[in-house]
Amino acid sequence: MASVSLRNVRKAFGAVSIIKGVDLEVADGEFCVFVGPSGCGKSTLLRMIAGLEAISAGELKIAGRDMTKVASADRGVAMVFQSYALYPHMTVRDNIGFGLRMTGHPKADIERRTNIAADMLQLGAMMDRRPSQLSGGQRQRVAIGRAIVREPGVFLFDEPLSNLDAALRVQMRIEIGKLHQNLKATMIYVTHDQVEAMTMADKIVVLHSGVIEQVGSPLELYHRPRNMFVAGFIGSPKMNFLSGTVAGADAASIVLALPGNARLVLPSQGARASKGQKITLGIRPEHVRVQAGGEGSVDGTVRLAEYLGSETMFYLSLTDGSDLSVKADGFARAAAGSAMTCQLPADACHLFNEAGETMLNATLDR
Repeated sequence: MASVSLRNVRKAFGAVSIIKGVDLEVADGEFCVFVGPSGCGKSTLLRMIAGLEAISAGELKIAGRDMTKVASADRGVAMVFQSYALYPHMTVRDNIGFGLRMTGHPKADIERRTNIAADMLQLGAMMDRRPSQLSGGQRQRVAIGRAIVREPGVFLFDEPLSNLDAALRVQMRIEIGKLHQNLKATMIYVTHDQVEAMTMADKIVVLHSGVIEQVGSPLELYHRPRNMFVAGFIGSPKMNFLSGTVAGADAASIVLALPGNARLVLPSQGARASKGQKITLGIRPEHVRVQAGGEGSVDGTVRLAEYLGSETMFYLSLTDGSDLSVKADGFARAAAGSAMTCQLPADACHLFNEAGETMLNATLDR
């Protein structure tokens, strides 16, 4: 297998800069996921690693070898696309082995590799079927099998589950995770779905407007986001953000004035703040407590309640017009239009300055 190293990698189409200087290390055997909103450059960056897009500037190394200008076929990578791109007139067996036949591999070697891939992906009973006789999830497994037989150093996945329904997405997510454990291969995976990123990745790379906002493990990004963009992008439902001001600060604590005259004291954790400073407080919906009274309590009106069985989502309007999402247990009940008081626990709160940079993070995971 192989590590992947990017050094100040850039991509421009004419005068338009798409990738604006990316430095990244993906270790041998690591499952790395690129996430970010549409247009952030994640698929372009993946295609640059694959050799399908030329690198405008910078250096790409795979397994320690400079691959910046090496042809795609010689990079030792295999790519699985969003579109299955299977040959409709060929059987599953022929689709999986097609690339090996084109590169002149011996028939016995093709058969051996094809059977190994079929066993891994539970395709043995479907080998003589054609793509039209398969479900979406089965077709995607065939596309993955076509990559496996090449025995690449690096697997590249470009939103491979986007065309599947919700149940199949969960199933394929599990299967790709098992595949990674079995192959112990280096995998780089692109998705706009942060749930996929959180459940599958060893390392998440959050991209925004062609630059990396943060790199880290799923839980590191969830509990210790570097800025408001990462905090709002990682987590579902997304983090709540409430505007406020610093009412007082010393070496040990920061006192916040929040919507509806609420006050909250946070441990400073070494952060510096000054009285009157504008801040944004962040708290995840699952950490908001539905209860009356106490420090850090805010009052609101329920706009919408979603009863999901295992949990209930409340969407509130606070007294100053701010929105607050609350994830409660599945037995919680409140009618639309009813009043609700919620508490914001100090140890679950994040604090951001006017530039959107993190001043302090919650201490729940410490």
